[in-house]
Amino acid sequence: MPGEEAMPSTLRRSPKKAQRTWVKAHDSAVETYGEGRRAHQTAFAALKHSFEKVGDHWEAKDERGPSDEQAARSAGDRQADTAGGVDASASKQHLYDLAKRLDVPGRSSMNKQELVDAVQRANQRKTAKARVRNS
Repeated sequence: MPGEEAMPSTLRRSPKKAQRTWVKAHDSAVETYGEGRRAHQTAFAALKHSFEKVGDHWEAKDERGPSDEQAARSAGDRQADTAGGVDASASKQHLYDLAKRLDVPGRSSMNKQELVDAVQRANQRKTAKARVRNS
């Protein structure tokens, strides 16, 4: 399957269900759009409805649904930035708890958008470290 070969490292460190979701969506998108960026974006969009990025891997969300404003839009109306796998529609408490798990400094004084941004940056750092470790 092309999806298994193209699977990002963050998904290889994630639960099997997240991997299956991404592969199935990716392979379906490849049949529709061909291999490339659009297939990857489609697979991530499907993944983000059930999973969120935490550090260097993906974890199941408590509630299924779009992860940010862009994911909630129709496919033809997607121009905004994403939250990079962070569930921006989650509660502030959930985002605070993620920030705490990721050891984000200054989290107690952050508003919701600042928490989303800080968690996204922490995720990127952890992913970069994991990629260097596994190289």
